[in-house]
Amino acid sequence: MLPLKDTIRSRTFPAINWLLIAINALVFLYEINLSPAAGQRFMLTFGLVPARLDLLDPLSYISVFSHMFMHAGWFHFLSNMWVLFIFGDNVEDRLGSIRYLIFYLLSGVAAALIQVVVSPNSQIPLVGASGAIAGVLGAYFLFYPTARVLTFIPIFIFPWLVEIPAILFLGFWFVSQLFSGLLSIAAVSAVQTGGIAWWAHIGGFVFGLLTARLFGSRRLPNRWYPDQYYPW
Repeated sequence: MLPLKDTIRSRTFPAINWLLIAINALVFLYEINLSPAAGQRFMLTFGLVPARLDLLDPLSYISVFSHMFMHAGWFHFLSNMWVLFIFGDNVEDRLGSIRYLIFYLLSGVAAALIQVVVSPNSQIPLVGASGAIAGVLGAYFLFYPTARVLTFIPIFIFPWLVEIPAILFLGFWFVSQLFSGLLSIAAVSAVQTGGIAWWAHIGGFVFGLLTARLFGSRRLPNRWYPDQYYPW
């Protein structure tokens, strides 16, 4: 299922959400212009390698933050930024820009640490914004359960465009991540084989769901409408 847009109208301009997308884009453009050898060094230096974390070396934890602004390819980058574009503006609207930024970063940290706990000996760099974005999805699930998500469903030769309640769309997404995460433990950890870090997604979503209200919420009059920048 591919989300295309949601039905919640933003009341304020999502400055931090756009800033996060821009930073991710700049880092990704830098990555793809590196030589293969330099790109590998960049990933190993700033990606999160669980086995390299050392409690006696605080500098080893820089990657807990830096990894969430890196991506492994075009699909990885575009899919993450698209989801952040759709759901992040509403969560920023609800929390306020500064609290949203703190919440986003802490979601990424929590997601990464959960993955480290599951795969502490992994030598494969963990990269991507999906853990932090999963926290945003958890907050959206909490704040906007009755919103609807216009979704593209490719069923055989008759693709559907369906508006799905956010609580069902995000609930299905979380259950699928949980199922995949449990399978990864039963078999070989996905991150050890360079696959998807399912437990980072699970941890980020649960963190967002449990903590979003602690960051507060605000209610403002309508001032900004997403029709001004959505292509629909």
